[in-house]
Amino acid sequence: MSTAGRHGRFRQLMPLTLLILAGLGAGAALMMPATEGAPPVSAVRVIRTYPHDPEAFCQGLVVYKGHLLEGTGQYQRSRLRLVDISTGEPISDLPLSDEIFGEGVTVWKDSILQLTWKNGYMLVYDAETWKPRTPVPYRNIDRELREGWGMTHDGTHLIISDGSATLRFVDPNTWKLVRSIVVKNGFQKLSKLNELEYVEGEIYANVWYSDQIARIDPASGKVLGWLDLSPIRPREVRNDREAVLNGIAWDEKNRRLFVTGKNWPSVFEIEPVAAK
Repeated sequence: MSTAGRHGRFRQLMPLTLLILAGLGAGAALMMPATEGAPPVSAVRVIRTYPHDPEAFCQGLVVYKGHLLEGTGQYQRSRLRLVDISTGEPISDLPLSDEIFGEGVTVWKDSILQLTWKNGYMLVYDAETWKPRTPVPYRNIDRELREGWGMTHDGTHLIISDGSATLRFVDPNTWKLVRSIVVKNGFQKLSKLNELEYVEGEIYANVWYSDQIARIDPASGKVLGWLDLSPIRPREVRNDREAVLNGIAWDEKNRRLFVTGKNWPSVFEIEPVAAK
């Protein structure tokens, strides 16, 4: 067949082919699930403002015995502190060794737990005396766990972040990994997960260099929504790139939510308002 013949034959078939493809496309569109909508973003309302030590490079925050238990970071400056919420003054203040970069904290039964960044282990203290107990090497939890960032618990398992999109659930009695989830915002993995807090069945997570808190489903890893804290970022640190939002504490007894950041001069008690 000549070239002209091939082209003529193609021109005859093309309308029919397009109709068939169009029909297939319409059928495929009916079978395709609808695109998942973006998680809702909620503003927050400030209920009260409390003082916070602007020298405290906050890496972890927990409500403990009516006070704020805070872990701070940076080499030669990391600490574990129990702070009076109203005054911001430390009740107890324990400096860490100079070679340790402190990270997230939580309280489990009679122990205070504090992650380290790249030191390769979790610090363990007696919750009453603050005397150190045997540290827990990360390799005993998971050989892939090399950094500690944030930590909380759900009443059964510790939940640990390492800066990736993965959250690990750990048995606090054996220090063994039970399961892990990959956090996704829509269809995209959400990395840089930092300080964590378990709030009424959800995991709240700071995201490094973000002024928003992700609300995460602990079963699936799906981001359920966001809290936008950008309007309350203190004026004193607005131009300091490292002074990021990092610190979430839930007062379950009194149903109060506290947030702060690295070197922020304030701790804010907040509540979400309607999503936008």
